[in-house]
Amino acid sequence: MKTGRIIRSLSGVYRVDVEGEIYDAKARGLFRKKQISPIVGDIVDIDIETHSSGYIQHVHPRKNELKRPPVSNIDLLIVVMSAVSPNFSSQLLDRFLVIGHSYGLHPNILITKKDLASKDEQIKIQATLDYYEKIGYQTQFIGKDDDVKRVFKDWAPGLAVLSGQSGVGKSTLLNRYAPDLALATNEISQSLNRGKHTTRHVELYKRENGHIADTPGFSALDFEHIEKEELRDYFIDIAQLGELCKFRNCYHINEPKCHVKEKVAQNELPEFRYQHYVQLFNEISNRKVRY
Repeated sequence: MKTGRIIRSLSGVYRVDVEGEIYDAKARGLFRKKQISPIVGDIVDIDIETHSSGYIQHVHPRKNELKRPPVSNIDLLIVVMSAVSPNFSSQLLDRFLVIGHSYGLHPNILITKKDLASKDEQIKIQATLDYYEKIGYQTQFIGKDDDVKRVFKDWAPGLAVLSGQSGVGKSTLLNRYAPDLALATNEISQSLNRGKHTTRHVELYKRENGHIADTPGFSALDFEHIEKEELRDYFIDIAQLGELCKFRNCYHINEPKCHVKEKVAQNELPEFRYQHYVQLFNEISNRKVRY
C-alpha cells in the first residue's frame, strides 16, 4: 500500500503521484456503494498491481474542496485575470474572490498581458491592485517578459490552483513555466471578448514547491451555494467595517447607521467595491428557490 495524490482523473482512471512515481489507478467498487467519487487533489492509498498501475483503496479526508471544477486539498487559489483580451474587470475579479472565500480560501490575484495594455490602462489597473494589496491580497501584474518561474516561486508551497475566465492566459503561464507541457491554448472569441475553452479537465503539474493546477475557464459563475447572510463575510473589507455597524446583522443595504455606507460616503471604501457587493447581494436575494 502506498500513499499519493491524484493528479488527473479521466474516464474512471486516476493518475496518482506517489513521491514522483506515477500510477494509473482505478477505484474499487466499494467507493460507488459509499457514493464516494475520488477527485483531483485527493490524497489516496493505493494497492500496486504492476509497475505503473493499481487500485485506490482509501481516500483521505479532504481539508477543502472546490465543486466546480472538482479539486480538493487546495493550499492556494490564484485568481487569474488579463489586462486586455479579455479586458480587466474588477467586478468579475470580485466574483472570483467571493467564490474562493466561500470555500474557505484566501485567493491571490494575478493579472496577465501587462505588455499588451496601454500605459493608461496599466496605471488604472495598478491603482485597483494597490487597493486589493491594502486590504490583504497578494497581487502580481505581469507581462510576457516577466520571469514566470519567479512568480510561481513567490507563491505559498503546496497545491496552487489557477482559476479565471477563458482566455486570460492560464495555460500560457504554465507553458512558460514548463515548456515541455505544450498545453493547448486558444484565441479570444471576438464576439464575446473571452477565450474559447481549451483546458477540458483539471490536471496537476509539478512545481518547485508543490503542484499547480490548470482549470477549465469559466464563461459563467455559480453562486447557488452562497446565501445572502454569508456574502458580507466574503468581501473582507466590508466584513471588517461592518463590525462597527449599529445593527449586528446589518446587510449594508438599507439599514440606518451603517458604518459601511458611511465609509463609502467618506471615500474610504471604494464605490466600485460596494456596488459589486450590492449587485451580488441583490442577485442572491432574488434567486428563485429550487425544490
